[in-house]
Amino acid sequence: MIRILGICGSLRKDSFNRKLMQAVADAVPTGCQFMQAGIEGIPVYDGDLEVESGIPEAVQRLQSAAEDADGLILFSPEYNQGVPGPMKNAIDWMSRPPARIADVFRDKPVALAGATPGGGGTRTAQYAWLPTLRGLGTRPWFGGALYMAQAGNLFDDQGALKDDKDQERVAAFIEGFAGFCGLPKVVS
Repeated sequence: MIRILGICGSLRKDSFNRKLMQAVADAVPTGCQFMQAGIEGIPVYDGDLEVESGIPEAVQRLQSAAEDADGLILFSPEYNQGVPGPMKNAIDWMSRPPARIADVFRDKPVALAGATPGGGGTRTAQYAWLPTLRGLGTRPWFGGALYMAQAGNLFDDQGALKDDKDQERVAAFIEGFAGFCGLPKVVS
């Protein structure tokens, strides 16, 4: 069983990225387990706080979940054509202490996905994540892209994708990434 952890980088309960993460969870192929996590409760990184109090419990939970996963999908919003501060902060905390980088990130397959109300999807933020992913020693997956533009029009009142083509894009994305993480292809 391939285990993939999705991390939503938006703090908003009704965020487009949380809805997109759920759409991916609904589309996972057989042989894949998809777990969902968020970044709620993670304080702004402060080295003094780390020395005084250690790693916050919310960070430890994310570190453990990431360590146990065969792959990670970062559901990243795009703020002002860049990486969102709260999500970058969570990833920075997850790299503490530095010895944890090897367990949490090193050689871990990572995919990027995102939804935004703007017209460009989250392309720019996804490019902006690459130096961080490289610095952590991850294995970014370049076999598919999932950036959803005009997200205010994509989801129904229950948070599900409205369009069959968007659902197919999501299904192809998670199937491709699961294969990159080691899920064997099903031959029909």
